Amino acid sequence: MYACIFAPGNLEVLIECAEGFSPLIEAQPPDMVVFDARGLDRLYGPPASLAAEIERRVGVPARIAVASNPDAAVHAARGFAGVTVIPAGEEARVLAPLPLNLLGGSPEVAELLHLWGIRNFGEFAKLPPLGVAARLGQEGLELQRLARGEASRRLKTIEEPLEFEASLELEHPVELLEPLSFILGRLLNEICERLTFRALAANALHLRLKLEGAPDHTTTLRLPVPMLDARAFLKMLQLELSGNPPAAAVLLVSLRADPAKPRRTQHGLFLPSSPEPEKLEVTVARVRHLVGDGNVGTPRLRDTHRPDSFEMRGFAPSAYTGTATVMDTPRAPLLSLRRFRPPRYAQVLVVNQEPVRVSSPTVNGRIVMAKGPWRTSGEWWREDAWRREEWDVALESGELYRLSMETDSGRWFVEGSFD
Repeated sequence: MYACIFAPGNLEVLIECAEGFSPLIEAQPPDMVVFDARGLDRLYGPPASLAAEIERRVGVPARIAVASNPDAAVHAARGFAGVTVIPAGEEARVLAPLPLNLLGGSPEVAELLHLWGIRNFGEFAKLPPLGVAARLGQEGLELQRLARGEASRRLKTIEEPLEFEASLELEHPVELLEPLSFILGRLLNEICERLTFRALAANALHLRLKLEGAPDHTTTLRLPVPMLDARAFLKMLQLELSGNPPAAAVLLVSLRADPAKPRRTQHGLFLPSSPEPEKLEVTVARVRHLVGDGNVGTPRLRDTHRPDSFEMRGFAPSAYTGTATVMDTPRAPLLSLRRFRPPRYAQVLVVNQEPVRVSSPTVNGRIVMAKGPWRTSGEWWREDAWRREEWDVALESGELYRLSMETDSGRWFVEGSFD
């Protein structure tokens, strides 16, 4: 069942009225809306009662039609004054008196029908479909289905932009984090409710604080997985603001969420359980607040040949693929380098351009074997350009280390030890 409201020049009023009955609304500018009324009989009774309720709510003179399909309702609302209710199966009979120009179609088809003496829906509906198809083609068949009230289609519903934003202008400037947290909690609850209504989650939060006599304070929280937990969001924002507080009193709070599809996780039967990403992200935010933003996350290698060059990025847990792990054939043991961060400064005795002894607070001894040097350099266009030599050495004690020397300064470092 579909309902149509026709009122010239009142499209916004019609849309507002239709929103009170159904979220599935099709607007036909400038004067008509159609909405899905299936299931409304449980609230308003038979179609005649629904039409009466629509007429009561619309607030402007309008034509109203209720039918089993959208096009029949549209044609009835355009062609008949007042309220029209078309019972199921009676579409052709009720629409028969309507003039043929309401069908639309191309001028060529309209001209042919006029030459044939066809003036209304009923006369067109009585023509044999095979003859219509032979002379008017597919367009003629579609128009004849409309004339019979048999056409069926989906509504081209109004798609509202998915914007999940909430803001609040404060009556008095707020300087402390505690009263600001109450405001953030209120805005987060509002946004999460709207996300839940749309069956969505958030993968990022953008906070903007308008300050008194200072530039706006902005903060962005990038989430590892789509989340929908107002308490977790509030805790992460509190930790972020306590570590990076606004420079002045807050006059306006604006919060926006980037929508995403909710997370769907299939856990493996034989995999150990892990903490939920929501709880893990709050814990990571607390650690980040203590040690700094750039010291927590997943290490990623940078696109450079600089040794031991990496950056920290946010955690992004990967989904379980369900594939089994195949054990490789045994391999010969390999040495692994345990890097010292930062590298340890050392004094190295060089004889015949080869290190023979190393001395540092933690590594001391005579070098009995040295392999190298391996010379590397890069990023000459930057202020922190690098040139260095690396040596792998074995001490008299049997320990293995990697030494490096900065070519420009001549300083030596112990880079790490081999296991």
